[in-house]
Amino acid sequence: MVVEKLTAQLARLAYCPEGKTRVNIYDEGGTGFMLEVRRNGSTWYQRVRDPSGRLRQIKVATNGAITFEQAKKAAQKIRSEAVLGGDPAGRKEKQRAIPLYADLAEQHLAHAKTYQRSYDSTERIINNHVLLRWGKKRLDEIKQQDVAKWLADKRAGGLAPASVEKIRTMFSRSFVLAMQWDMFDRNPVKDIPRVKFNNARERYLTSEEAERLRLACECSSNPQLKHIVGLLLLTGARKSELLNAEWQHIDLVKRSWRLPMTKNGRGRHVPLSKPAMDIINQLPKFAGCPYLLPNPSSLKPYSDIKRAWQQARKLADLDDLHLHDLRHSAASFMINAGIDLYTVGRLIGHVSVASTTRYSHLANDTLMAAAEAGAAKLDVSWSKGV
Repeated sequence: MVVEKLTAQLARLAYCPEGKTRVNIYDEGGTGFMLEVRRNGSTWYQRVRDPSGRLRQIKVATNGAITFEQAKKAAQKIRSEAVLGGDPAGRKEKQRAIPLYADLAEQHLAHAKTYQRSYDSTERIINNHVLLRWGKKRLDEIKQQDVAKWLADKRAGGLAPASVEKIRTMFSRSFVLAMQWDMFDRNPVKDIPRVKFNNARERYLTSEEAERLRLACECSSNPQLKHIVGLLLLTGARKSELLNAEWQHIDLVKRSWRLPMTKNGRGRHVPLSKPAMDIINQLPKFAGCPYLLPNPSSLKPYSDIKRAWQQARKLADLDDLHLHDLRHSAASFMINAGIDLYTVGRLIGHVSVASTTRYSHLANDTLMAAAEAGAAKLDVSWSKGV
């Protein structure tokens, strides 16, 4: 054991003699501050006694990673904590036990896979965004201000507000699970405010556009496209619901389509109009195939119809039309026919009326008719004499 006044110069010149594995140099004055010198480098330590009286040696930093003054100041902080009754060694051990975000993400994904219908989306967000930035960080190293800046940078970089919000929500969900599983005790994402945005599209087909689209689908090389697009427009169903529909869920007598499980986690019945039934009655059936609209080549549901859809909408001169707009258009046609928002919401599978209120402006003619009817029933001219 060597006792000397530790200085920056001594730290630079210290070496481990031949035949020794290490040399410990203690600062004079009995402070417990020391430099451990080995052949491959040296390290600053601070020795303290824990609350039980046991002598503990706590690493401060590798010599050269920080300056001598920084090492001395950090050591003094550790010593002060111990003198005041704290347990810096225990605290360090607890910190080392805190997992990396990568470990939490692995458990988050394994948990999500057991119940999420949209697991692919969760996996994509965590792997492509969150893990790339935070995977190697311990959970206690992830600070709210850093997360807020990261999300702001993503918005500034051109990522859609809705996409940034999905990332924020997914990252926050990881920490909610960490707290439930006693892996960590706080959520640095929780109080980062949600950026308000309007992600609702205002694109609805007119009858003339719908006819152009029908003709374009007739020309498609995909023989099922005309049936798929027609049923999407006539039922207001989601694409995934229709592509995975099975014959066993179609009641041709009651003209009803039973959806056993939907996006919101519950089933529903979709009434089938006569035009919708006309399409269904024309659908080809394949021996041993349970699906309503399978790919004729594989007899499995289409994973996507993107290419055929893009060709059809281009032919119809409807380049700005999205496939999901057919669902909105179905709702708009019903509302403009005088059907109330509650009924339309039930038809297209909205859980709450609030989801259907996005279409409320389309019902202006119906609302105006109601206002006129109420005024006529009142039958009093308040403007007389004005």
